[in-house]
Amino acid sequence: MKITQIITGLIIITSSFISCNNDGNKADGYGNFEATEITISSENNGKLIQFSIEEGQTLKINEFVGFIDTIPLALKKEQLLVSKNIIASKSRGVLSQISVLKAQLKTTAISKNRIENLIKENAGTQQQLDGINGKIDVINQQIKSVEIQNAPVVNELKNIDVQISQLEDQLQKSNIINPINGTVLVKYAEPNEITSFGKPLYKIADLSTMQLKVYVSEKQLPSIIIGQEVTVKIDAENGMKDYNGSISWISSESEFTPKIIQTKEERVNLVYAVKINVKNDGSLKIGMPAEMWISNSLQ
Repeated sequence: MKITQIITGLIIITSSFISCNNDGNKADGYGNFEATEITISSENNGKLIQFSIEEGQTLKINEFVGFIDTIPLALKKEQLLVSKNIIASKSRGVLSQISVLKAQLKTTAISKNRIENLIKENAGTQQQLDGINGKIDVINQQIKSVEIQNAPVVNELKNIDVQISQLEDQLQKSNIINPINGTVLVKYAEPNEITSFGKPLYKIADLSTMQLKVYVSEKQLPSIIIGQEVTVKIDAENGMKDYNGSISWISSESEFTPKIIQTKEERVNLVYAVKINVKNDGSLKIGMPAEMWISNSLQ
């Protein structure tokens, strides 16, 4: 009987010790790792001639990863260039007419100056001056008329230049250029497939720094600030693995407790989302669960 009482007492003491130890080692927040994922889509229509990426591959910013068939665009550009040359030749013919008329105008202006000098010396007549002024007016009207005829040709040339610029932009967008440093998460297309504008090609994310999104209660909110250093823990083979983290964002609005909080008492409360930047050593993955520990709680 005495032995039974001793064993029972030891069990109660041990249970109390474990209970106290568990309460004292409770994390300040629980959540999962995230990363900013970007879906890269096609910016042109056509056949995917080359697309040399694989899931898990690390890409650098501005790295060339493939291109879409550009032959139809190149042929259309060539056609526009031929049309531009034909129209430009017409414009040159009109401009040559203007050059001839301006040369005539210059000669007529010289004649007018001579007649004015003759009139000053009483060797010329007003009729001669009126005649030369009339000729100048006629030439000016002819120049304006030719310029009016040339205006539509000039506008047509400008229109073709705009179309050529649009084609050059499409040709440039036929090259698939990776926009950020990151790791390919999902590949949606394969070489020789027909793609279209806006169709997803692959998804990429920068995994060098991960974001741990955790939830804290309203009581914990005053004890955290943006830029604060915290400890992040993940499950490892031998216990827990620690990382240094920095709080980068705190939600300004509360929300219902997510499913990751398991106890009934915590689920009925509203919580605030918090994001923590953690340098990735290669072990951290998207969706991996982790814990946030505030330094004060470790003391």
